[in-house]
Amino acid sequence: MNVLRQGLVLSIALVAPVVFAQVARSSQADSSHAIQAEAWQIVMLGNQARAQAGAGPLKWDAALAAAARQHCLLMAANRSISHQYAGEPDVSARAKQAGAHFSLIEENVAFAPTPAAIHNAWMNSPHHRDNLLNPDVDRVGVAVVAGRGGLFAVADYERIVPVLSQNQIEATVAALLKASGVGVMSDATLARTACAMDDGMPRAVSGPQPHFVMHWQGTDLSRLPQALADRLGTGRYRQASVGSCPMHGQEGAFTAYRLAVLLY
Repeated sequence: MNVLRQGLVLSIALVAPVVFAQVARSSQADSSHAIQAEAWQIVMLGNQARAQAGAGPLKWDAALAAAARQHCLLMAANRSISHQYAGEPDVSARAKQAGAHFSLIEENVAFAPTPAAIHNAWMNSPHHRDNLLNPDVDRVGVAVVAGRGGLFAVADYERIVPVLSQNQIEATVAALLKASGVGVMSDATLARTACAMDDGMPRAVSGPQPHFVMHWQGTDLSRLPQALADRLGTGRYRQASVGSCPMHGQEGAFTAYRLAVLLY
């Protein structure tokens, strides 16, 4: 009886250091309000730069924007720019609290007189530029708050993890298994039991016993893990069962799927 368990490690992109663009003092009141038009301008400038760099466009994420706005208001209140203030959660925790689901998250912050100046400051800072042009992120939320002498801005970028039901997760993996040439059993009970186990092989009360089980956690349901694909490639298995279950040992605010596949 062969048992294999594979864990896919979630990666975190480091947040970039702060950019502070010097601006001339003005008589503008120290108001702190969100400016939606300016936020959209930053998004459009960013997507133009990504297109020139060969990266896909970023879609707007309302949860990320809410998280960015909370932090942006703090920057305006403190009249400074920072990725985290004393007593404040970090960017991943803020995004999770706002309802975002992601496997990677990054953040840019700035203070400058205009949206164009904010974008240019990020493009001229290597770490911020890397965040903005990262081909691995696909969503963005931006907040802009007016302060004395300029605009405070926060842009949060993520690679989204879609929120799927248990049945949807299992159906997605089942389709991949069928494409590999094995039949998929309709009863997922034993596979769900296996999923909830830390390791080991579950035993069926009746019916055929599985010969192989694979456990894994990950964020990509577009392909099977290589170790499982290699097993299927041996031609020894004719049927499979897929089970998903709640994440176990999930790291911080990051979202992933937990699954088990039984091979017969």
